[in-house]
Amino acid sequence: MLRNRWIVAACAALALAGCQQVSTGGASASAQASAAPTTGVTDAMIAAADGNEWLTYGRDYGEQRFSPLTQVSDKTVGQLGLAWSADLDTARGQEATPLMHDGVLYVSTAWSKVNAYDAKTGALKWTYDPKVPRETLPVACCDAVNRGVALYGDKVYLATLDGYLVALNQKDGSVAWRKDIVPDHSNYTITGAPRVAHGKVFIGSGGAECRARGSIAAFDWATGAELWRLHTVPGDPSKGFENDAMKAAAKTWGGEWWKLGGGGTVWDSITYDPANNLVIFGTGNAEPWNPAANGREKAGADDKPADNLYTSSIVAVNADTGAYAWHFQETPEDRWDYDSDAQITLADLTIDGRQRHVVLHAPKNGYFYVLDAKTGK
Repeated sequence: MLRNRWIVAACAALALAGCQQVSTGGASASAQASAAPTTGVTDAMIAAADGNEWLTYGRDYGEQRFSPLTQVSDKTVGQLGLAWSADLDTARGQEATPLMHDGVLYVSTAWSKVNAYDAKTGALKWTYDPKVPRETLPVACCDAVNRGVALYGDKVYLATLDGYLVALNQKDGSVAWRKDIVPDHSNYTITGAPRVAHGKVFIGSGGAECRARGSIAAFDWATGAELWRLHTVPGDPSKGFENDAMKAAAKTWGGEWWKLGGGGTVWDSITYDPANNLVIFGTGNAEPWNPAANGREKAGADDKPADNLYTSSIVAVNADTGAYAWHFQETPEDRWDYDSDAQITLADLTIDGRQRHVVLHAPKNGYFYVLDAKTGK
C-alpha cells in the first residue's frame, strides 16, 4: 500500500464444484436510463482497450490489467527513470488505480479526493475534495482508502467513503451531480471503484462488520437516477421479499439475521461481462462472523448447516435489470471473514478441448475457482 506519494515513471506510452441455482428474481428497473454516451469515453472504447490509455479499473472489461505495450521490456527496463512526482496531501492509505485518457491521469486518494494531472508534465489540472466527515473513519473497516474512479462520456465517477456517488466533469472537476446511495451513514461506507457499461454506473458498499445489508445498484450515468438495486442477503421476512432470489436465500439462514443487517456487502470486485450482459460481483462475510452469535448456524426444520446466501459468493445479475442470473458460494457459513470480494477476472480458456468463457477467482479461502461465466458452473 502506497503512502504519501505516488510516482510516474516515463515510458512510451483449483477446486471445482457445482453452482446452486434459484429462480430468477425480479429486480426491475425503477427509472428510465439515458442513452449511452457517443462522445468522450464510450462503451466501444472501453471494449477496445487501447493500450495507450487506461480507461477502466482493470483496463478492459475482463479486468485482466494486461498492457499490450511493448516498448518496456527486459532490454529497455533499465532506461526507466523518474519523469515527475506529486505529493498527496494525506498520509493515509493509498490504494487507487489511476486512469488515463486523452493525456490526463485521474487518480483518487484517501478521503475520496480526486486529482487530475497532465500525464506528461505532472501539472495538477484540478482537484476535488468531497469533504468526507472525519467521524466516518471509525465506521470504515480498513482506513479511509479509495480504490479508484470510473470514466464515461465526459464524466469522472467517484464513490465516497461516506456513501455518495459523485459525477465530476472531466474538464474541470466541477460536480455534475451527487447522490446519496446508502441507507444510512452509520453502518455503510464505500471504498470501491465504480464500473460503467451501457449507460449505467455500478457500485456496492461496505459495512459487513456493522449493521449493513449488502446490495449492488446501477445508476444512470447522466442523471444519477437509481435504475435498479439487488440485495445480496434477504431482509425481514415479515415484510416480504423483493424477489424470488431473496425468498430462496431466506431458507438458508437461521435466527434473526436481519436485525444485524446480514452483511454480504459488495465492497469491491465488480466485473461487467459484455459477452453475456452480466454484472458479476463478489460478496462479503455475513454479520456477525460467528453464526452462533445470533442463532443463524442452523436453517430450517431439517436443522442443516446454514449457508447464509448470498454471502461469500460470486453472484451474476442482468446488467439491464439487476435480475439474478446465477451464484456460486465459495465459503458456505463463512465464520472466518474469508469473503469473496477479491478481484474477478474474465478470460477465454481452452478446457478439455473446448473454448470456454470463464470467471477466474482467488478469494481468501485458499482455493482458485474457474467458473462458466454464463451459468456459474
